[in-house]
Amino acid sequence: MKALVINCTLNKSNQTSNTRALIDESVKIFDEKEIETEIVTLADYNIEYGVTGDAISDNDEWPIIFKKVKEADILIIGSPIWLGQQSSLTTVLIERLYGASSQTNDKGQYLFYNKVGGVVVTGNEDGAKHVSRSVLYALSHIGFTVPPNVDTYWVGEAGPGPSYIEAKGYENEFTMQHAKIMAYNLIHFAKLLKEHPIPTEGNVIEQTN
Repeated sequence: MKALVINCTLNKSNQTSNTRALIDESVKIFDEKEIETEIVTLADYNIEYGVTGDAISDNDEWPIIFKKVKEADILIIGSPIWLGQQSSLTTVLIERLYGASSQTNDKGQYLFYNKVGGVVVTGNEDGAKHVSRSVLYALSHIGFTVPPNVDTYWVGEAGPGPSYIEAKGYENEFTMQHAKIMAYNLIHFAKLLKEHPIPTEGNVIEQTN
């Protein structure tokens, strides 16, 4: 079982990320359950704009990320909130995933079948449920299975204020509870799909030349 977490913070991995701090809470459960987990910070890569699964230019590093997605059983997208919306890098990621969604697996089903998806969101005001809804719908639409309660988030009080780390969001009972629920539910459904894949009857994609 492999889990891939893509942190769509605007910061690079050598900078502090509140989203990464909350991601780490769920990854603790993956570690306990011996799920092989990789965390990727998208800002470390040159991901060009486009709705395609293929490289757009010689400098486009999307194929590196895409290979990791294809190998994963579990995908978690982490996003900060800006003005109530997901980060620009989250949108870029979803666009690139969408561009690959017409590809098929070895059974002729859409490529992301039998993979599960979840979302982690942080911000210091509002928009967590809006971002979660947007990301989870996108994952479901392109073929991922979205189990129940696979979003965890933390937001502060209205108006400018401290973010997750400074505000000790890890002491928030609701956020920590949902970080655990998300991890357990993703693992459970990923195992179910591993043992009982979605049957091909009725959902094999006909390829036309």
